[in-house]
Amino acid sequence: MKKRWKVLKFLYFFGCFFMLLGNTSFAYIDPSAVTYVIQAVAGVAIAVGAACTVYRHKIMKFIRNQKKKRARKKNQSSEE
Repeated sequence: MKKRWKVLKFLYFFGCFFMLLGNTSFAYIDPSAVTYVIQAVAGVAIAVGAACTVYRHKIMKFIRNQKKKRARKKNQSSEE
């Protein structure tokens, strides 16, 4: 019941805030401007994805090398 009351109070405040402090804007957003924004966002997303892939491959290579070193040590100690 308390959680519901908190949610209702938040929604009431949120609604009043936007009703009282909202401004009417008479603006036009040119479709070409939106296209530039979409291109910029897509470029950033692709760059972040590429960077994550590069670092993921480096991390996986490091882990594989560590496993190989452990296996070699284990084989060397078992041979002695």
